[in-house]
Amino acid sequence: MFSLFYGLWKYMFTKMEFRVLILGIDKAGKTTLLEKVKSQYSNLEGLPPDRIVPTVGLNIGRVEASNTKLVFWDLGGQPGLRSIWEKYYEEAHAVVYVIDAACPSRFEDSISALEKVLRHEDLQGAPLLILANKQDLKDAVHADALARYLDLKKLNERVYAFQAVSATDGYGHDNFWA
Repeated sequence: MFSLFYGLWKYMFTKMEFRVLILGIDKAGKTTLLEKVKSQYSNLEGLPPDRIVPTVGLNIGRVEASNTKLVFWDLGGQPGLRSIWEKYYEEAHAVVYVIDAACPSRFEDSISALEKVLRHEDLQGAPLLILANKQDLKDAVHADALARYLDLKKLNERVYAFQAVSATDGYGHDNFWA
């Protein structure tokens, strides 16, 4: 009888935990996104964008909603740090890939890094969320044009979503975290 009640209690009160990688090349806005998500979906105040410095290594953020815990791993995107990304793949349940939509000159580098991520065997079943960030900037490439440039139809086998966002003001966040 105890095991029945314990199982019921555990089912009702235990939160499922999912680990989500936040990847993208340097200066895409990954850490800004993480800080905004933390401030929007938890009682923690995120760092203001003007106090965020480039990530060297890893930032971790936790968000809880109903019976789910999301643990975000924001990994540095400088070329020399991308080689450590794969050390986190095996533990990841999903990938958020952030692209700086206001810097078309770096799209090729970003796409190349994304393709390398998607080819890794440890992430074959992981859902993917691609974010066209910095939509608040006047020079940002519109999300539809960026989606065509990315040729997303080649991802037909993978569960994925593409969303226009602004990490600084929260534009687009309510469509994918809820």
